[in-house]
Amino acid sequence: MLTHPTLDQMTALSLTGMADAWKALAEQDPGQALERNEWLGLMLDREAATRADKRFANRLRNAKMRFPNACIEDVDFAASRGLDRRQILALAQGDWINAREQIILTGQTGTGKTWLACAFGHQAARLDHSVSYVRMPRLFEDMAMARLDGRFPRLVDKLARVQLLVLDDWGTHGLTDQQRLDLLELFEERYQRRSTIITAQLPVSGWHSMIGEPTIADAILDRIVHNAHRIELKGDSMRRKDRNANLTSAENTETIQTET
Repeated sequence: MLTHPTLDQMTALSLTGMADAWKALAEQDPGQALERNEWLGLMLDREAATRADKRFANRLRNAKMRFPNACIEDVDFAASRGLDRRQILALAQGDWINAREQIILTGQTGTGKTWLACAFGHQAARLDHSVSYVRMPRLFEDMAMARLDGRFPRLVDKLARVQLLVLDDWGTHGLTDQQRLDLLELFEERYQRRSTIITAQLPVSGWHSMIGEPTIADAILDRIVHNAHRIELKGDSMRRKDRNANLTSAENTETIQTET
């Protein structure tokens, strides 16, 4: 079998990993000391790895996270943020996503909530889960526009399907009647089906009054709080002059670039 037609056929079939492996093996094993099944196994391994890398890249791109390069490996547990190393590393395994549980990140502004949420999102994408990041003000804007042009059911369905939804800046202001109903609709669709990460400056104890109407507040909180892993970040804002106390060096750079 001729080499070039075979490579062309692999490329035509989008088997780029196998094609790359073929070329590498042809250079490293010109005398074909390896058996055919060994060649095939190495080529299939390369193809599987290539496809996994592409899926990961696509998931990161579609997630649209504020800090796309944030990752668990960059967390500095020596920083005075109140992080429990065992808890963070256990959550990095992803079992909480398979169990359809939540993560709630609270703390003062600038303490690294968004960065850590994105790090968990990055890890979820690495574990082959779909991820979507959205700030709560933008979510309410999107929902309001979707109601006006008839896209609301499709928007909720899209948000309900994503395996990990990262909701940033929860509780920055009180909710209108419609926003309360929209949130209830979203969490009802995701309850016990998908996982959510929520970041908030407001402590969980203040969420009920922030939501407003007691019956709806009870319903919303019942779907997101009772099966949630809570992480409270402590310390001063990392946006202050002394930036050496950051959660990570990577976060320090990205926080400066995106500071608001």
